[in-house]
Amino acid sequence: MKQKDKKIVVGLSGGIDSAVALLLLKKQGWQPVGISLKLPIWKNKSNPFRENTASPKKSLATAKKICEKLNIPYHLVNSQKEFRKEVIGYFLKELKKDRTPNPCMICNPHLKFFQLFAWAKKHKIDYVATGHYARIRKNSKTGKYQLLRAKDKQQDQSYYLALLPEKWLKNIVFPLGNYSKQEIYSLAQKEGLKFLSKEKPSQDFCFLAGKSFNSFLTQEIGQKPGLIKDEKGKVLGKHKGLHFYTIGQRKGINLSGGPYFVKNFDIKNNILVVTKDKKDLLKKTVLLSSVHLIIDIPLRKPIEVKAKIRYRQPLAKATFHLLSRNKAKLVFVKPQRAVTAGQFAVIYQRNVCLGGGKIE
Repeated sequence: MKQKDKKIVVGLSGGIDSAVALLLLKKQGWQPVGISLKLPIWKNKSNPFRENTASPKKSLATAKKICEKLNIPYHLVNSQKEFRKEVIGYFLKELKKDRTPNPCMICNPHLKFFQLFAWAKKHKIDYVATGHYARIRKNSKTGKYQLLRAKDKQQDQSYYLALLPEKWLKNIVFPLGNYSKQEIYSLAQKEGLKFLSKEKPSQDFCFLAGKSFNSFLTQEIGQKPGLIKDEKGKVLGKHKGLHFYTIGQRKGINLSGGPYFVKNFDIKNNILVVTKDKKDLLKKTVLLSSVHLIIDIPLRKPIEVKAKIRYRQPLAKATFHLLSRNKAKLVFVKPQRAVTAGQFAVIYQRNVCLGGGKIE
């Protein structure tokens, strides 16, 4: 579909996906404008992002280089203040409640897309695009816009987009939705962007590297030592703070005679409950709060869905019960491992992402 003479704001991270998204849009007749959001990093000697290939400084330089190569306007938007408020603020708030946050889920609707749309509106541009692997479709019967899983199910990122409002979807374009990752690599090489395929995508939170996570928590929250007990109440050792752990975690428990896994938090008594039996980590019923349905339709009875409680988990059959406007219950057919408070469950019917909610 050609969009001649239509401007579109394209979010650029400096990685291969957003770069090829920019390239594809230009080939389709759009007039892209490259936008990078300048985000903060934790300034601490223990944070290796200062030299990391995914460090903001290098990423921004790469994004600018790509736009120059493709003769596309480029702008840098300083979003450090907003990121600290919306993403870091949420991140720390959840950890202080001894929950496991998912910053990418919050970042997309409250920072990334919000900032891109704000810049677009200021410059009288209607459309926004990113390098996410997802698709958007207008339902011919309802006239509503739907978020769909990507063609490449291994790369599908609709999970991280499940909290976007439907009113934004009609103005969002996902150029990579019908491509596989391998096709994107091939396109990059063919179009002279081969240098991008050498970069390894970062698996860390963009604010700090995983290796410095504990140091960051110690600085921001401190240590709150307590006991480690098994499911029968036997004291096995001591922990340095519940916020340093997550359900299902094995590393960092530091007990002999293991392996042990984090089974639960006794928040009231500051006790870390562990188990040796992986079956203790299984759960069928999941309660959700802050439920967001992309298309706000009343659900008077439970519906059959497929759902996941973390990004890399395969979809699993479940029944979705909407209990109130923003609370719900998911009942899985087969028990799910390490259901974690603070993470997000996302629901689907066929390839359509219906939305999601925070796990309680």
